[in-house]
Amino acid sequence: MGKKIILITGGQRSGKSSYAQKLALQWSKNPVYLATSRVWDEEYRERIRRHQEDRGPQWTNIEEEKYLSRHSLPQRVIVIDCLTLWSTNFFFDLNSDIDLSLSALKTEFDKFTAQEATFIFVTNELGMGGVADNLLQRRFTDLQGWMNQYVAQQANEVIFMVSGIPVKIKTFVDSQ
Repeated sequence: MGKKIILITGGQRSGKSSYAQKLALQWSKNPVYLATSRVWDEEYRERIRRHQEDRGPQWTNIEEEKYLSRHSLPQRVIVIDCLTLWSTNFFFDLNSDIDLSLSALKTEFDKFTAQEATFIFVTNELGMGGVADNLLQRRFTDLQGWMNQYVAQQANEVIFMVSGIPVKIKTFVDSQ
């Protein structure tokens, strides 16, 4: 199988997660869905439960807020949804320190993707919506943009979703 990293990016409700799940099911009969969101309240817990149910029994569901590398998943196809929520967890736990957050994210990303698997990362393009008037939001947008760049550099493929349509902006070239 080897190692392959795919980054799927785009705006909110652009079809990123649906496309990631379709790709995973094309490549595996039993893919992994690694969700990075925190459970904020009971309504959110119910939303997560519905999403898991909607994916069906063929999926292995893992909830992991920060330490993706805790999970050994060699030779699996893994959808990581999403980088934005994952970054949020580090950003808030590290008191909105961009440098510490970015360093921790890169370190954890490198540890997790060291295993041989197919990684499908979902993220949001936050910087396309203009500059926020809120300092905290501007700082997080910067962090997310830098993390997206880091993952895109490591990725074999990068796909930009526009209104449910995947646009390949970096394509894997197999040398075999």
